[in-house]
Amino acid sequence: MIENNKHNTKRINPFFEDYGTPHYTVPFERIKTSDYEEAFMEGIKRDDEEIDKIINDTAEPTFDNTIARVDNEKGEHYYDLLDRVSNVFSCMLSADTNDEMDALAQKLSPILTKHSNDVSLNKKLFEKIKYVHEHHRELTAEEQMLLDKSYDGFVRSGALLNDADKDRLRKLTEEASMMSLQFSQNLLKETKAYELHIKNEDELNGLPDTAKEAAALTAKEKDKEGWIFTLDYPSYSPFMTYSTMRNLRKDMYMARNTECTHDNSENNLEICKKLINLRREIAQLLGFDTFADYVLKHRMASNTDNVYKLLNDLIDAYKPTAQNEVGEIEAMAKKVEGKDFKLEPWDFSFYSHKLQMEKYNLDAEMLRPYFEISNVIKGVFGLATKLYGITFKENNDIPVYNQDVKAYEVFDEDNSFLAVLYADFHPRNGKQGGAWMTEFKGQWIDHKGNNSRPHVSLVMNLTKPTDDKPALLTLGEVETFLHEFGHSLHGMFANTRFESLSGTNVWWDFVELPSQFMENYAVEKDFLRTFAFHYQTGEPIPDELIDRIVKSRNFMAAYGCMRQVSFGLLDMAYYTKKDEFNEDIIPFEKKAWEKAMLSEQLPNTCMTVQFSHIMAGGYAAGYYSYKWAEVLDADAFSVFKKNGIFDKNTAKSFRNNILSKGGTEHPMALYKRFRGQEPTIEALLKRNGIKE
Repeated sequence: MIENNKHNTKRINPFFEDYGTPHYTVPFERIKTSDYEEAFMEGIKRDDEEIDKIINDTAEPTFDNTIARVDNEKGEHYYDLLDRVSNVFSCMLSADTNDEMDALAQKLSPILTKHSNDVSLNKKLFEKIKYVHEHHRELTAEEQMLLDKSYDGFVRSGALLNDADKDRLRKLTEEASMMSLQFSQNLLKETKAYELHIKNEDELNGLPDTAKEAAALTAKEKDKEGWIFTLDYPSYSPFMTYSTMRNLRKDMYMARNTECTHDNSENNLEICKKLINLRREIAQLLGFDTFADYVLKHRMASNTDNVYKLLNDLIDAYKPTAQNEVGEIEAMAKKVEGKDFKLEPWDFSFYSHKLQMEKYNLDAEMLRPYFEISNVIKGVFGLATKLYGITFKENNDIPVYNQDVKAYEVFDEDNSFLAVLYADFHPRNGKQGGAWMTEFKGQWIDHKGNNSRPHVSLVMNLTKPTDDKPALLTLGEVETFLHEFGHSLHGMFANTRFESLSGTNVWWDFVELPSQFMENYAVEKDFLRTFAFHYQTGEPIPDELIDRIVKSRNFMAAYGCMRQVSFGLLDMAYYTKKDEFNEDIIPFEKKAWEKAMLSEQLPNTCMTVQFSHIMAGGYAAGYYSYKWAEVLDADAFSVFKKNGIFDKNTAKSFRNNILSKGGTEHPMALYKRFRGQEPTIEALLKRNGIKE
């Protein structure tokens, strides 16, 4: 008998070998959860070895043998393995996680934070970087930006601290990393645990067929009878907008707005307090009064005064209109229910919808048939083709991490390969709520001049298809798609030498410009006519319906602005604290954003404990960025409105001066090169109808 040796052959970790896939894309089907830990540990080992080589190099430190070598001489690049596994692992934690992955993340978090600290607090490595910073010769603008970023990154990570303070910083950053991870895991568990299970069809009164069909499909997927509504946005939003069952709207609202406040293991109240204090301590250890001061040093806003000026200017400009908008909704509710009716938060979407119908005869459900997802994909991709000449081709040979995901090859105007784009459209278990863009691989140009193109991932939670209908989106979901696609373009057009400066690696209050810019197209008639066709009849969306969309574009715009401003105020209230934060989160929250509030607040609801942006998503002391970027995007789009919304020359300038440049120069220099001047708030006020 001949022995079969194939079972005795040692399996090779996929991260350690050539992927052998199109464009060196991640071979998801070959990766096991156990592969991550092994690859992380090997990546750390390779890092340590390469750092030793740099430290022990007897040659005079230069930009090329120190800074560029640390950042990316890809191929021999010592971060290559660690980058590779880190990008995949972090993407999976957000888009396709499970209990085993979550447990591994808890285990690895302190190890990875310690390694990061080992690098940034390495005295000998910093001395080399400091020498280059002080003795560098003539550099290009991009090289100078990288040198400054490298030096300042070490300083901001504690390189100038004494040994005792370095040890203290290590402990603080490791604990903050763990707390941030725990926050996210708690929120995901709470969100996915809730379900409103309806068995009596009478309790579906008012809901459109799309919502009922989706709820029936969810129940079927859970092997239950009836209909199940969840806190995922495509389920929650229609229920709050259309359900006539006020008691059930209240149940849904309270479930969503009291997440992570209950007396259980998913409570985030103390975690938030710890995160706020840990970040304050880190900033003060590094010589800043507050965490906001630390963050804003590398932001366009520069300081807290400028952030508060923006927020207060917006309050002054928008609040009177917002108060009138709320008054109109209250009047509508009393008109329907009687003069003694008191409008509660779970009533707001319901009566806002009724007011919108009365004023514009416009309803999200009217538009859904024209926004079938495959047509929307064609429309959004087609917009990029019109503007920039790029094209998209689905490639089923590119591995994906879930059967829901589509993978596209993206080609430039000259048919050269530009990027890989993964698109993950619908909610599922193991996937965080919301929408985001990330990368499995960034872009760089290696020392031989080879341009390594990016692998960009576009993740959303849009309405799912049902057994009877394809995925039919709302206009709001089309806007979300456009928003995240704007981030994707920023990543796909990246064309810089260094990966750490490419794509979306820009100052935080500049990163939302490309995404929010794209949202402008959602209400442009000429764009809607390119893809908005009825999914059954093929008829184009009627002109009079487009006219209603355009007329209603500013419906509740001031209210929406105040909502964003309130979040900005809350963020700043936490991260401008100079002393230990020991107040109760819920009452502090109510007071912090009171200036922007438009109606009575409920005592037990809490945003902070589910505010991933500022607790676990990188927007701490930076949530104002959305409004900052909105000023930029309105100003930028005004150029397209003047020259034509599909004008190729304007688009070429936007691509060449902003989208392809990443963080290679100061963002205001890039913006002025496109616009010819600094932005003003005027275009935003005009777009929102606040000013003529």
